[in-house]
Amino acid sequence: MSAEVAKVAEEEFVDYEEDQAVVADAAGDAKKGSYAGVVSTGFREMLLKAPLMNALQDCSFEHPSEVQQECLPQALYGSDLICQAKAGTGKTAVFVLATLQLIEPDDKVDTLVMCHTRELAYQICREYLRFAKYMPEIRVHVYFGGIPVQKHKDMLKSATPHIVIGTPGRVLQLVTEKDLDLSSVKRVIFDECDSLLKEVDMRSVVQQVFQQTPHNKQVMLFSATIPKEIRAVARLFTAPNPIELYVDDESKLTLHGLLQFYVELSDEQKNRKLNELLDSLEFNQVIIFVSSVSRCQALNKFLNEFGFPSIAMYGGLAQEERLKRYNDFKEYKARFLVSTDIFGRGVDFERVNIVINYDMSKDADTYLHRVGRSGRFGTKGLSVTLISSDEDKEVLKQVQERFSVDVKPMPEKIEISTYMSA
Repeated sequence: MSAEVAKVAEEEFVDYEEDQAVVADAAGDAKKGSYAGVVSTGFREMLLKAPLMNALQDCSFEHPSEVQQECLPQALYGSDLICQAKAGTGKTAVFVLATLQLIEPDDKVDTLVMCHTRELAYQICREYLRFAKYMPEIRVHVYFGGIPVQKHKDMLKSATPHIVIGTPGRVLQLVTEKDLDLSSVKRVIFDECDSLLKEVDMRSVVQQVFQQTPHNKQVMLFSATIPKEIRAVARLFTAPNPIELYVDDESKLTLHGLLQFYVELSDEQKNRKLNELLDSLEFNQVIIFVSSVSRCQALNKFLNEFGFPSIAMYGGLAQEERLKRYNDFKEYKARFLVSTDIFGRGVDFERVNIVINYDMSKDADTYLHRVGRSGRFGTKGLSVTLISSDEDKEVLKQVQERFSVDVKPMPEKIEISTYMSA
């Protein structure tokens, strides 16, 4: 199999990852797609090809999650699909398995996957390679900024990939300069589609890429949050009347195994409180979210000085260093990660069981994506949010009202078994 993973790219036009408020209007009533009768209860019943079943067995995937049960049969049927489901429920596997089941490899690009950050593109590529373990004929490439474009052009000259994963800016550059041909694409997938479609500039780039693909193709869009206004935009990319699967309506989008608490304090008290939390809580890995690059760097320095060896992740890092830090945390070489919202959505770290919002998110959607880094795939987890302003309180109010979740004041003691899986 081709492991020519073009070391992940991000937008060449604008850095969309830092310090951008996400508009989060109420999404309204969720519309259920008509999928009755197409739902399967096991992977074997979906008649997946033997190489995929062997890969699933290697990964210890025994039973599909709810989103996989409801969405994968539709994806395999070739339907255009808009899917909203909670973070950590296996949405990526839906389109990865569907693609690998349906693909008929030749010397043309079969599938295009677009997402909004380098790390998510890299992670998706790894998932394709993991499930295509027994399909050595499948070539998977990933393209994003931060890497010389000539490297990607050389990759394309050496072999045409069957599956392309990338961020819109780099993909558009390769298409515009006639290095990447999307004229035979059979499937287009948007992961974290609300991030791709919300901002006008990003949406414009996505549209330019989309226009280079055939009219007749399958289109699938996924995210944990798809507000009402984004659903309308998403439908513009699909065939009329796509299947719309909202596995949980908005009031149920929070994760079942995740405890959520908050602490009211002044900004000056945050470091002391964070120190207390890390001393008293049991954890495998911890992600601490902050609001800016400068606060990320300062807090990372503070933690290292006080005996909590951490790594920092933020936009502006050199690509090689950024990918190294991602892999170090993914491979459990570090237990603490201080991050801006660059890691607030999409990326999956299996061992994270605690998320701390050192700075409250700017809106309810971002809060949901952040805390969704813990308690993934039905495991237990804990989130603690530090509230220090009226603006923080307003966002917390929006979270509690919109998602019908009871985020309580943090008690003096929390039973370990309630947030640590055995």
